[in-house]
Amino acid sequence: DAELYREKRDFLYKELTRIGYSLVKPQGAFYFFPKSPIQDELAFIKKLADKRVLVVPGRGFGSPGYFRISYCVTDKVLEGSIAGFEKAFNEAHE
Repeated sequence: DAELYREKRDFLYKELTRIGYSLVKPQGAFYFFPKSPIQDELAFIKKLADKRVLVVPGRGFGSPGYFRISYCVTDKVLEGSIAGFEKAFNEAHE
């Protein structure tokens, strides 16, 4: 059901932009490509992993400096990831 994905997309987009991430809201995809708040997205992905948030490096998709988030997971997983996204973002700006 496309509406379920729209709701997930809108929730995650709202939360990530509130935190300060730079990203484009996708129209038909089930993933985001936010810009890493530090130049080395691999180092930032490690910060996220330390917070139990798993994402994929953008360089594997030809977009170094970005990372990929898939939102085809349960709402509970998405909601639970927000604290980790926020902590990692804040640590990157310390």
